[in-house]
Amino acid sequence: MRFKGLDLNLIVVLDRLLTEQNVSRASDQLHLSQSATSAALARLREYFGDQLLTQIGRRMVPTPRGLELGPAVRAVLMQIDARVLNREAFDPAISNRSFRIMASDYVSLVALRHGLARISAMAPAMTFTITPGDETPARMLERGDVDLLIMPDRFVSELHPSIEYFRDRYVCVADPDFRQSGGDLTFDEFLSKPHAVVRFSQGRQLTFEDWFLERYGHARRIELITTSYASLPYLIAGSRRLATLHERHADLAAPMLGLAVMPCPVEIPPIREVIQWHSAMDGDDALEWVRSMLLMERTE
Repeated sequence: MRFKGLDLNLIVVLDRLLTEQNVSRASDQLHLSQSATSAALARLREYFGDQLLTQIGRRMVPTPRGLELGPAVRAVLMQIDARVLNREAFDPAISNRSFRIMASDYVSLVALRHGLARISAMAPAMTFTITPGDETPARMLERGDVDLLIMPDRFVSELHPSIEYFRDRYVCVADPDFRQSGGDLTFDEFLSKPHAVVRFSQGRQLTFEDWFLERYGHARRIELITTSYASLPYLIAGSRRLATLHERHADLAAPMLGLAVMPCPVEIPPIREVIQWHSAMDGDDALEWVRSMLLMERTE
């Protein structure tokens, strides 16, 4: 089918080529031969009067026109999926939709698991894939690689709708033998004791540390670094290390591991986790229902 001279089948090919930036991988995704995908790219170049993707070494890099078309093409396909292909009356009891959610292990532990349990009871055929945080969550959302982002508000895009999921504050967690003196943890103790911390990839690794240095002008004694919130309490138990942990997470882990929970001697702003989705998916009844089930966490 053609629309204003463009074979609409080529829109799907263009989306895959701009996403994969590789003819071979795009061909695999499209279930086409490489020659057929290359021929489709040649027709797209002719129609738009632009190379769209150029070969640089072993990589294909989008041209400025290709970069401009990418989000628009992705949004069109997402709207077709949400508002045309999935417009049957939504019934959670029989829906077999699959959703991809990007969320940290911390969010999964303290909130997401409750919402998914509710959904499982009401929509037993629905399936979910939970992926860890990425350096470019907004790009993942734009490309349609995830349906929902659950992130601290500082990481979400201003271009798409979002809603607050929950807030949490920070506490300090340590083994009961961590300190001999009673009373609250002091600022000097906080600085002098060895810390275990969570850091992610280079783009996000120093979020708390940067804030702490800017606010107090001091560096903590970091003795151990992990990339997993879930592992942090286990790395504290039986050690002389201190950790700064979200209170909801501490409430789960401390009783199980026999850890002591103490107020932080520094004023740390609470974390605000939000749920974000692509604006093109506003008409998707199933995704809206999933969000509503997750947001019930706020009233519990």
